[in-house]
Amino acid sequence: MATITTSNFICKPPLSPSTHRKLLLRSSSLSITSTLTKNKTPIQLRASHSHITKATAASSGTKKAERDERVQRVHSIEEFDSALLSAKDKLVVVEYALSDSSESSEIYPFLVELSRTCNDVEFLLVMGDESDKTKGLCKREKVDKVPHFTFYKSREKIHEEDAIGPDMLVGDVLYYGDSHSAVVQLHSREDVEKLIEDHKVDSKLVVLDVGLKHCGPCVKVYPTVIKLSRSMADTVVFARMNGDENDSCMQFLRDMEVVQVPTFLFIRDGQIRGRYVGSGKGELIGEILRYQGVRVTY
Repeated sequence: MATITTSNFICKPPLSPSTHRKLLLRSSSLSITSTLTKNKTPIQLRASHSHITKATAASSGTKKAERDERVQRVHSIEEFDSALLSAKDKLVVVEYALSDSSESSEIYPFLVELSRTCNDVEFLLVMGDESDKTKGLCKREKVDKVPHFTFYKSREKIHEEDAIGPDMLVGDVLYYGDSHSAVVQLHSREDVEKLIEDHKVDSKLVVLDVGLKHCGPCVKVYPTVIKLSRSMADTVVFARMNGDENDSCMQFLRDMEVVQVPTFLFIRDGQIRGRYVGSGKGELIGEILRYQGVRVTY
C-alpha cells in the first residue's frame, strides 16, 4: 500500500506494533497548554438507454418504495440542484449508475441499507443512461465511470470516489456525515482545550483522532472509533479533528508535531500521555486499554 502525501502531512497505512511504539511522545507527560502539533474495472458511461435492473430504486415502480428506501431518484439538473439546496448542511451522498452496470447493481442495496440507518444523511440516485437530462447532469459533474459516488455538504462537493466496495462506502458515509455518535467534533484549538478542561474533573481518558478530510486510512479506522465511543462511553471520551478543515486546526497539527495521519492523542488530567500513529484496529484498541491502565502485551 502506497504512502499518500497531503501537503506536509502523510496518510499512512497501519503500522506494526513495534513501529508505532517508537512514535510515542518522548515525554510521558506534556501539558496541553505548552507548545502543542479500487480494484474493479470501471464501466464507461454509455449513451444508450436500456431497462433498469431490479437493484435500482426504479424497480419498485412506485414513489412509496422510493420514500421507504430514502433514496431519492433525480431526473435532471434542476432536480439535482434542488435536492442539494433542500438538504441544507446535511451530508448528501449521490450514486451515479447505469441500468446495465453489474457493479452499480451490486453496490446499490448497500446504499439503500445505509439510507435506512443514517437518518441525518440524504441519498440521491442518478441513472446516467435514463435520458438526455441525466446524461447532461453526468457531463456537468464530470462523471464518466460508474458506480461513482459524490459527497456534498452545503452544496459543496467534499469527496468523490469510483467503484468502491460496501466497506468503503459505509466508512465514507460515517466519516463525512457522522453527527450522531458519541465522537465529539472539534473545529479549532480552542475546542480541544475546552474539551480537555471539561474532563479534568472526571479524569476520563480523552482519545483525540487527528486526520485529514481525504485520508483513506483515516476513513478506514473511523467506524471502529464510532463503535468504541459507544462501548467505552463511561470511561473514555472520543473526539475528532480534521487538520485541513481550517487554519486553526492545521496550526494545531503543526504545534503537536503531527506529520502522519491518522494520529491518536491520549490525554488525561490535562496532559498528553502519548500517541498512536496508524489505522490498525487491534493496535488502537490495545493502546486505549494501555492508557486506561490495562496491561497489554503484543
